[in-house]
Amino acid sequence: MAIRATGKEARLFERLPSGRIKCKACARYCQIGEGKIGFCGIRGVVDGKLYLFAYGKIITAHVDPIEKKPVMHFMPGSRVFSIATTGCSWMCAYCQNFDISQRRKVEGMEVTPEKVVELAVKYRSHGIAYTYNEPMIFMEFAHDIGVLARERGLFNVFVSNGYGTPESVDAMRDFLDCITVDFKGNGEREFLRQYVGIPEPEPIFQTLLEIRSKTNAHIEITDLVVPKVGEDLEAARRLCRWIYENLGPDTPIHFLRFHPDYKLMHLPWTPTETLEKHCQVAKEEGLRYVYVGNVPGHPLEHTYCPGCGNVVVERYGFDIISWNMDEKNRCLNCGYPIAIVGKLNPRSKEERFVPVFW
Repeated sequence: MAIRATGKEARLFERLPSGRIKCKACARYCQIGEGKIGFCGIRGVVDGKLYLFAYGKIITAHVDPIEKKPVMHFMPGSRVFSIATTGCSWMCAYCQNFDISQRRKVEGMEVTPEKVVELAVKYRSHGIAYTYNEPMIFMEFAHDIGVLARERGLFNVFVSNGYGTPESVDAMRDFLDCITVDFKGNGEREFLRQYVGIPEPEPIFQTLLEIRSKTNAHIEITDLVVPKVGEDLEAARRLCRWIYENLGPDTPIHFLRFHPDYKLMHLPWTPTETLEKHCQVAKEEGLRYVYVGNVPGHPLEHTYCPGCGNVVVERYGFDIISWNMDEKNRCLNCGYPIAIVGKLNPRSKEERFVPVFW
């Protein structure tokens, strides 16, 4: 069955002498022939042109606390208008959003970039989050939304696997304010090959270096710790050492608890003790802001002052319980400057999760 030219022409590509088109949205660099679709399921070639078929279509929209992403050190307490398309550059066996990301079919509500920004403003959001699936695969759509969002005073956040390209990072320069890059299984090569479907983690590290050097985006790191198959502490140590040496000691890292989902229903929840061991490794390697994720009520949900050890931001789940910093985000106890961008945006519990109606 022939594919139709829907969506919009893509901008991240290169024409090859073979006649194929090399997509440059992600590090797979799919070489796509006429009438074919790339791995992500939403980029393909029609009449010699590369199209982003999902341009103007979102499969879901929701208002979330920014802490859900998880982002702890950028605009704390803010509300983000979260959107996604279908498709993904990875094939994670544990994906909790598999019904969105692994759906290699273009579906969703038709919406222009202007309408996305209008909805974000309507629902009193402080920013827009591109999340639930990998945003780099719909970079042209995200870019056009993000530029308009900035004009309206909104910030832009990517929740990404980091499997990008120099070209996709160049596109970020126009609009991206924050990115959380989610490693899986400590970024260990064999884990990524078996459970993610990529040959190696190197493009993730290279993309992070590109983001650091080419943009002003705030960076946070997450690491999904999968019990039995992706919990090697030496791999975690190598990852933390790389973060310390290349991104700096103030880069927040979140070790996330795995829960059984999709094709890994047979694995247990990550033991809390395993996450705590990962946090200890991160601290030993010099990282100052280390968190446990998906364990509401755990002491490592809080932000601690590197100077005196006092709690400067107390949390429960996605809620901020107390804020113990001055107007310049310095610890009230010792004056240490905490590496948090922006001040607390107070929100009521009723405003944490808001369903979106068209």
